[in-house]
Amino acid sequence: MRGIVHHITEELRNTARELLASGRISAFLGFREGDHPMTVAPFAARTAEEVELLIFNSFCVLNSANTIPELLRDLTPPAKRGEPPNEPPMIGVIATGCWSRNIVVQIQEHQVPRDKLVIVGVASRGMVDRRKVLAKLPNSDVYSVEEQDHLLLVRGRGYEVEIPRWEVVRDNCRSCSHPEAVDFDLWIGPKTGPRSIDAPFQELEEIEGLGAAGRWEWFSNEFSRCIRCYACRNACPLCYCPTCFVDDSRPQWVGKSADFSDTATFHLLRAYHCAGRCTDCGACESVCPMDIPLRKLTKKLYKAVKERFGFEPGLSSGATLPLSTFSSEDREEFILRPGGPGQEER
Repeated sequence: MRGIVHHITEELRNTARELLASGRISAFLGFREGDHPMTVAPFAARTAEEVELLIFNSFCVLNSANTIPELLRDLTPPAKRGEPPNEPPMIGVIATGCWSRNIVVQIQEHQVPRDKLVIVGVASRGMVDRRKVLAKLPNSDVYSVEEQDHLLLVRGRGYEVEIPRWEVVRDNCRSCSHPEAVDFDLWIGPKTGPRSIDAPFQELEEIEGLGAAGRWEWFSNEFSRCIRCYACRNACPLCYCPTCFVDDSRPQWVGKSADFSDTATFHLLRAYHCAGRCTDCGACESVCPMDIPLRKLTKKLYKAVKERFGFEPGLSSGATLPLSTFSSEDREEFILRPGGPGQEER
């Protein structure tokens, strides 16, 4: 049964093929099928033949913005000694709402040049959480998954199961109010418009109500599973420091041991590094092999920035990132003052 994702994939391939044939771009960045069902891999098509490998479906949980800086560097020819650096070629890239917003942040932070990108916008239908799918199956031996408009048809060892698609959509997609690309040059697929979410931060309420001791206990229990593989950092389109603070040795900010204090330091500092920049794309949580709810930290900071500054990242390339500027009107109720607000448990 050919549905929405099939038609979007066909439009994507046709668009990429035309852009490459015209010479407007040197490569088109998207995704191809992964090695296992319900997985995809980033892929840069450089020829008409490679375009046929491009796909778009509900398992594209990685953020396409993460690969842009590296692809531009790889495609830029090295300059001869004594000559200025060469200009990178133009590339095409597919972008949903959160992916395009991360591209906007990268442009604001001078990581990618806007004039070297042809952004092909698409509306996200909500990406599927592979773990939610597996939880509904009699066993994890999945042979194939067919995505229909409203159902997933899963075939595996000894079973064939139909799963309503929205039941297994990722939590961040269920609370996303900007499913459409916000900055684009071309468009494929149907448009959906913004979504109205009654309680976008509802998933934080239980933890927020625990008190300081309860929150620390929750954090310690969940993040003690971390094996320091850094998959979350590597999948994040905002983690592009030349040397990550966890890899710095002069000075050494974080130890390499399995001590929880080092693990906690890594996750807390990484979350704060993303404050005012994270679009809640969920890539970090999707790649975590230990099922750690990483988004709870970044979502809390997303909420704080929105409430204090009225700001959501990536909606406008002309906006100033809130933590890189100052206004005398900024709220300061979180600052501790002797005997004043903030001294009580918050």
